[in-house]
Amino acid sequence: MNEDITVSELGNSLKVALADTFVMMTQAWGFHWNVEGPQFKSLHDLFSLIYTDQQEAVDQLAEHIRALDEYAPGSLKRFLDLTTLEEEVKIPTATNMVDKLLASNLKLMDSLNQALEQAKVVNDEGVINFLGARLEIQAKHGWMLRATNKKDRA
Repeated sequence: MNEDITVSELGNSLKVALADTFVMMTQAWGFHWNVEGPQFKSLHDLFSLIYTDQQEAVDQLAEHIRALDEYAPGSLKRFLDLTTLEEEVKIPTATNMVDKLLASNLKLMDSLNQALEQAKVVNDEGVINFLGARLEIQAKHGWMLRATNKKDRA
């Protein structure tokens, strides 16, 4: 019985990670469409790389949730109820787009880490491996976003 509760906790933490991934994907996609300024091309491409990666992750997270015999959230309302990220309503400047994605990335990494801890409790090696790989990818996104907004050295 206790194992069922733990598996359910893993499912719940994966649902939050799924919602956070979906919201970050949506942010990156919207920024991709609306970025302007001297860095247009490089940011347009970076945002595309991020939202494309997040799209794949959304599907994989949902499949891991289903493998636990739970239902994956599949509505915008449910994603917004579950997410720890701030939904972006207005179009920020290019620099603020990068800052906002970086903040979202950090929160998403927290969600993934929480799910990873739950996966370790139930010893689900498949989920452990998947989340470890996702964390590496998100860390790379974070590095690219930080490097993009870094000021020139004097």
